[in-house]
Amino acid sequence: MAGNGPSGPDAVRLIKRLAFDKGVPRPTRWWLGGLLVYLLLPIDLVPDFIPVLGYLDDAILVAIGLRFAITHAGMDALERNWPGTPDGLAALLAIAKTRE
Repeated sequence: MAGNGPSGPDAVRLIKRLAFDKGVPRPTRWWLGGLLVYLLLPIDLVPDFIPVLGYLDDAILVAIGLRFAITHAGMDALERNWPGTPDGLAALLAIAKTRE
């Protein structure tokens, strides 16, 4: 779960911050908390040692998590909790294929 890709450290920090943000609806925080646990566990659906596919499952789940967070918490919550640069958030949203 290392690296600077779509499931890199800033994305994990964003999910963590959203999961603990009291301004985010409780069911959304629970779902994001579950995603955070999955991302931090050493066990994945597809093991990370498998080239390309090993990190793809994490990236797909982060993209789904971002779409879910935007739908249920709003873009303002993502912007408020984003730990990186504005360009980094724009890149992450582009990867997640959001319209924001």
